[in-house]
Amino acid sequence: MSPTPRPAEPARLVGPGGPEGAARDVFAGVDIGGTTTQVVLCSADLSVRDRVELPTPAAEGGRAMIGTVLEGLRRLLDRAPAARLAGVGVGAAGVVDAEAGRILVASDSFTGWAGFAVTDALEEALDVPAFLDNDVNAFLRGEVARGAVAGEPYALGMTLGTGVGGALWVKGALLDGPNGAAGEIGHIPGFGDIRCSCGGRGHLETLASGRSLAARYAERTGRRTDARGVALAAQRGDADALAVLTAAGAAIARAILITAGLLDVTTAVVGGGVSRAWPLLEPAVRAALAAEPPVSGRAIRLVPALLGSDAVAVGAASRARSELGAAAVRPSP
Repeated sequence: MSPTPRPAEPARLVGPGGPEGAARDVFAGVDIGGTTTQVVLCSADLSVRDRVELPTPAAEGGRAMIGTVLEGLRRLLDRAPAARLAGVGVGAAGVVDAEAGRILVASDSFTGWAGFAVTDALEEALDVPAFLDNDVNAFLRGEVARGAVAGEPYALGMTLGTGVGGALWVKGALLDGPNGAAGEIGHIPGFGDIRCSCGGRGHLETLASGRSLAARYAERTGRRTDARGVALAAQRGDADALAVLTAAGAAIARAILITAGLLDVTTAVVGGGVSRAWPLLEPAVRAALAAEPPVSGRAIRLVPALLGSDAVAVGAASRARSELGAAAVRPSP
């Protein structure tokens, strides 16, 4: 078992590089994943000033995971002596209570994470406000703030990874719903009858997630691989791999059309690990969108995510900046 990183000292409001008037406000954004934790420092305009990535001690409990976040912050603040930490945002996988700042449901990849009060632990250690979001909501916040859908008033965000996640941006704000589950497009039924990882049947995730791509390919061929292997096989012209990716692309398009029909979203941004195979998925998605356009008659703008691995952390920092108010911070020079 690896040692738990030592907690950071309380946030340094003024660095040693100069008097209080020389300090510049920064926002920290955190992406806590099952394998790695990424921490970024953002200027007031949400440009990334610095970043660090550390292994997530997912098996060691909530305190150890927050200790990793604090260690990452300590390293970044040590490298930014004139920075004033204004607030911290966190994006975490699973179901979260964004208002209470607590993890409600976590996957079995994490130990002692469900029920953990994330923002309380950070505020106690840092003495600055902290905010928590579901990681897909944070992803969309990031892409709206600095990425592929910057400035869009209506957007659907989709992440295609181990699972399929979704988030909604409506009238220039995140729509999370009364239970924090708005936009969870990966678990909408109507996509066949295959059992989903959540226990339901026929969800989008059974066709479009990374593990589902591998499973559908194995069903057709008897050969076991991962999503990357399916993509590589498709690039070589493997008919079964191409069929699996075509079915996934058509299902993604159908989910986008359902969302457009309900909420009139005009743009969809797609990210996550499976999106690295976007050149293979995109033709099927676009063909399905063209064959059955939204009832509005207006084509949906479809774009790959722009921020890459920074998206969740930048989105989390965006949440902190938004909650604290732009007027309360000093812009970077």
